Amino acid sequence: MPTSYAEETIIDISLFREPNWDPDCCIYKVPKRLRNVKDAAYTPKLILIGPVHHIREEPENMKIVETLKKRYFNIFFSRTKKIRDDFEKIVEKNKDKIRHCYAEEITLPEGKNFVDMILLDSIFIIELFLRSTEAKEEGKDYILSKPWLKYGIRQDLILLENQVPFFILDELYKILQRLQAIKLLNFLTLACKYFFNSEEILDILLKKKVKHFTDLHRYFFQPPDPPNQKPGDPIEHRHSATKLDMAGLIFQNRKEEEKNRVNRHLLQVEIQKGNKLLEIFPCFNCSWLLHCLPCLKKIPFLESMQTRLVIPHFVVDNKTEDLFRNLMALEQCHYPKEAYICNYILLLDFLINSKDDVELLVEQGIIVNSLGSNKAVADMVNKLGHEIVEENSYYYNVAEDLNKYYRNWWNQNMESLKTVYFRDIWRGTATVVGIIVLVVTVMNFLRPFVFKHI
Repeated sequence: MPTSYAEETIIDISLFREPNWDPDCCIYKVPKRLRNVKDAAYTPKLILIGPVHHIREEPENMKIVETLKKRYFNIFFSRTKKIRDDFEKIVEKNKDKIRHCYAEEITLPEGKNFVDMILLDSIFIIELFLRSTEAKEEGKDYILSKPWLKYGIRQDLILLENQVPFFILDELYKILQRLQAIKLLNFLTLACKYFFNSEEILDILLKKKVKHFTDLHRYFFQPPDPPNQKPGDPIEHRHSATKLDMAGLIFQNRKEEEKNRVNRHLLQVEIQKGNKLLEIFPCFNCSWLLHCLPCLKKIPFLESMQTRLVIPHFVVDNKTEDLFRNLMALEQCHYPKEAYICNYILLLDFLINSKDDVELLVEQGIIVNSLGSNKAVADMVNKLGHEIVEENSYYYNVAEDLNKYYRNWWNQNMESLKTVYFRDIWRGTATVVGIIVLVVTVMNFLRPFVFKHI
């Protein structure tokens, strides 16, 4: 073994610490293998929340936000006319439970107090959420009036390592609710309005125990009724979207009925099989004809014969990668047996191998590309799956149906037919004209023999 490699694999047992197996543990440092793929996706850029990143030196832009954080803190207590001790007692009472929420041992720089830090961060978040719900505050508030700062802080509050436990935020907010003469929204509703500008997710969250804001976003994408079937084995041997399209599979966007549900139930992917006659007589698959003459898709009989993969549309912008990397890191650490997000991204990864696959899915309304480049989307999706370990998959049955569909001999022949002879309307027209000429030529040749008595 080379010396350099051996040095990398040596583990100092004296420095090893027993992992935190406490049931409250839910905030993790991102595993090094994931962080090495894209470190910036897990690192806060504007604001530090919780103890994980407080040991690092703050850049200049973070010092500015740290000052704003203290200003929010002071304004909160001056407005509520409540002494700080009542809120501090809640944090002090729960400090051990809060510590148990962090997988890593908490070590703060000299001069920083754990209770003070949690209280400052929690009050800042509560004050920020309250101000965000009041439209009149937007023009007066420094953070809300600067879009780059407003959205940058929102993005940092999603990061897995940049969290405080949800329960302590809720406990502190309940004190405020008791103090106010007017009725306030509960904290869960307040968080949904801040992150999603919607309360629709509440129907799911009321049945769940939200651990922190990264966990909140995971529930946002989770199906309203998680699959009844147990997850199957990790899926293998999947085919790209363009190959499946050539074999006759129809890609269809799952249209949401309400506008505010766009990009909501992202994980509801299913196969809708065509008419049962197609399984008995695969030659009824007229996908090559529909490929050349899309107007025929409106004919109910032909439409009912086609097998389709129904996928909700997936919005890709400059925030998508960081969000999904953190959701996947949470699942790898905390939900390895219920890794909905990881399963979905790995399914998408196999459907997308190149910019042509992205182009197809964009045309079908499944991907909304705000990055501008189809190749950039393909690269992003392919890299999201790096170093992700999949123990099982909720899309095993979907993948098996896709494999079975592609392996069907007639569908493979249709793929060859469409690729060679019906790639587009011009080549298809030339093919049809060629067939007509061939038939006419053969009939002219046979006329003296077959029709000589007519």
